[in-house]
Amino acid sequence: RQEIDAIDARILELLNQRAAIAEKIGDTKEAAGLPVIEPGREQQVIERVVGRNPGPLTNEALQAIYERIMLEMRQIQFVRMEKKKGNGQ
Repeated sequence: RQEIDAIDARILELLNQRAAIAEKIGDTKEAAGLPVIEPGREQQVIERVVGRNPGPLTNEALQAIYERIMLEMRQIQFVRMEKKKGNGQ
């Protein structure tokens, strides 16, 4: 259980690091007039992680996890953009 707790803490830390980077990327996309959703890029991410997957997670499970992670990262970008619009920035 302690090992799982330590791993969960590390996953949380990494997800928040990823979210902070996603915010920066969202700012860059907004400034450049680019859309938040980039299906080609998201497919590249999935292909990369699936290609490096040694298991025991199945590729399908890993794909589902990453699809959810990317969904949440997009949501962070959308919310941040909406807040800026609301503040007149």
